[in-house]
Order: sequence, then C-alpha cells, then structure tokens
Amino acid sequence: MRIIARKTLIKFWEKYPDSEQPLKSWFDEISNTPWSSPNEVKSQYHNASIITKKRVVFNIKGNRYRLVVDIEYKIKIVFIVWIGTHKEYDKLNVKEIKYE
Repeated sequence: MRIIARKTLIKFWEKYPDSEQPLKSWFDEISNTPWSSPNEVKSQYHNASIITKKRVVFNIKGNRYRLVVDIEYKIKIVFIVWIGTHKEYDKLNVKEIKYE
C-alpha cells in the first residue's frame, strides 16, 4: 500500500515523541500489505475499527493515540485523515472528519 502523507505522521511524532517508533512500525507494516478489503484489515489488526467500507481507525501505542485513515483498496492507497490522542478522538465525529 502507498501511504499519503507520511509528513502528517512526522509532524505528529515531533509533538508526541513517544509515538515515533509505533508510527514508524505501523508505516512499515502497512507499506508491505496489499489489502483488498476491510476484512483483510480486520484479520491483520484485530483492534482496528472498521467505520465504513474505506474508513479505518488504528490504535497506536496501546490505544494512547488514534489514527484515522481512508483506504482505496483498488488502487492500493492509504490516506491519512487524522491522528491525535485518544481524548481528542473521543470528541470527533469519525465518519465526517476531513483530510488534514
């Protein structure tokens, strides 16, 4: 999968340094995973929340942080929509949030 945009992750881990290694690991894993459906995401990441056919929420660093992505399965692209703390996430409408 191609991930857009890594710079969003970098900006985040500059603000929250304890998220750097978990985000780098997530990025590397996702880059090498050619998912074709939400079911494949869920089978690999049991704690991921499938919100819609293309929107997925990943728990980062033991659920301390939340990462919202949209996945275009046919073209193998993951768009980073939002990343923040769990507390910030609880205030969102995850279905309606737009790309940063």
